[in-house]
Amino acid sequence: MAWPLTLALVLAGAAGCSVGVPDPAAPRAVQTTPALATPTITPGHDAAAVAAKDLPFTAGDSLAAGVPVGLSDGLREAPGWKAVKEDVAGESRYLKADGCVASARVSVNQEPLAVTGDDKASTVELFKYLDPTVLPGYLKTDTMRWGGESDKPGPRTEVLVYEGGSAPGGKSTAVLARLFGKAGSSVYVSLSCPDPAALTAARADVAERLLVVPPTN
Repeated sequence: MAWPLTLALVLAGAAGCSVGVPDPAAPRAVQTTPALATPTITPGHDAAAVAAKDLPFTAGDSLAAGVPVGLSDGLREAPGWKAVKEDVAGESRYLKADGCVASARVSVNQEPLAVTGDDKASTVELFKYLDPTVLPGYLKTDTMRWGGESDKPGPRTEVLVYEGGSAPGGKSTAVLARLFGKAGSSVYVSLSCPDPAALTAARADVAERLLVVPPTN
């Protein structure tokens, strides 16, 4: 199992344009979609009940095994944002009028990184895999929307955030991610902005508009 970019490359590339290095061994990406897919049935599993409430790290095992999560394209509807790449090699990219860039990806076949019954530890392993220099103490807990509609109150899911910091004349960067171990998939959003204030605003937009889409079965 491999990812097409290391975290270090993503953050370094954020200072200009992102650099894509295709990896033929990379997991197949899941197509992002603004709507839920046609549901199928997993016996004994109530997907609607799981989607209707918050999904903290401790609730990761409430998902159906092997059914991937998704990401909406709601950021394109946020004020000042526009889509500049849509599901190209599994990645969607958005540009904000103030110069912020957001890149969003969903990947499957993430089971080798998963820690059974512990999505937080699994997400730490994801960050370590992307960049071994990222220590657990560098990561902070935040949330993104968990389904619902972006213009209405709704449940949230916990994610981990790595803040890349900034330097004079450089970009302010952050990466939000979660590995859903039971689902065998992960969501990954990188942000690059001209300054810390712009990054704070962009993170708020992502948290409200770029919905993590719960599995439908």
